[in-house]
Amino acid sequence: MEPHIPGREGELHQGLLWRNPKRRDGNALEVQKLEKEETIMFEKVNPNHPDKLCDRIAGAIVDLAYQVEENPKIAVEVLLGHGICHVIIETSVYLNESDIESAIARIAGDEVIAEIMQVEQDVHLADNQNGKIRCGDNGIFKGVPVTSEESTLSNIAREIYTSYPFDGKYILDGEKLIICQSMADGDALREAYPGAIVNPLGDWSGGPDVDTGATNRKLGSDMAQSVTGGGLHGKDLSKADVSVNIYAFLRAKKTGEVIELSCAIGDEYVDGLPYEEIVEIARKYIQEKGGFEKFAEWGLV
Repeated sequence: MEPHIPGREGELHQGLLWRNPKRRDGNALEVQKLEKEETIMFEKVNPNHPDKLCDRIAGAIVDLAYQVEENPKIAVEVLLGHGICHVIIETSVYLNESDIESAIARIAGDEVIAEIMQVEQDVHLADNQNGKIRCGDNGIFKGVPVTSEESTLSNIAREIYTSYPFDGKYILDGEKLIICQSMADGDALREAYPGAIVNPLGDWSGGPDVDTGATNRKLGSDMAQSVTGGGLHGKDLSKADVSVNIYAFLRAKKTGEVIELSCAIGDEYVDGLPYEEIVEIARKYIQEKGGFEKFAEWGLV
């Protein structure tokens, strides 16, 4: 059950060329083409893409901060590749580094070397939150209803991930479906998705030893057309990049309309609502997803 968002009920925009795949046997999926005049290109990556590993690590660290305080202030940046994970944490709460190392090992692998820096939150940013939850940064935000095409590709990505839980990325552009899936049987994917372009350079291994990852580098995958400038991951709920993005997305989903918002750091109201209320809407959404790490797996779409 999703949080209540003020606004009107409405129809979602449709932009579908590929119908949701149907199972033919254990893992095989049949994709059928439908005609539509206008479609939206969309790219989706799965939770084991190197950039998503970084988002998940950042989310796990934010989860740790919320275990220490009800409303911590934290921002996390992660760079992962070739056996090293660099983490910089600006935080109002000190986190046990062994807990951070455990999260990195669980998500990125036991052999990854963790380099961790924790620094105190800037005093001016800390003062902004004294006594009341206020908007934690400047930003412009947009919520756009998810098209059927975007929803379909997200479903395809999730279906493939159940069989191949390894680095993968997927594109749907009209009739063209591109599947780049590591550690996979390319012939099986071609049979499951007739006409799809599968692993154009051949079968591959993937992961952060092939491609370095960084936090918030796959926002198009996470947000589709709702992308503006702010990153969703590695931040506490006082940050508008998290809470206002979630609020705008949910409101667009409810109304079927594009929602555009802006705010300044220190604002106590956004879209006519107390900022604390927007934070609580986002908090409920994150909790229903299972926390910041789970939210980082697939994002909003």
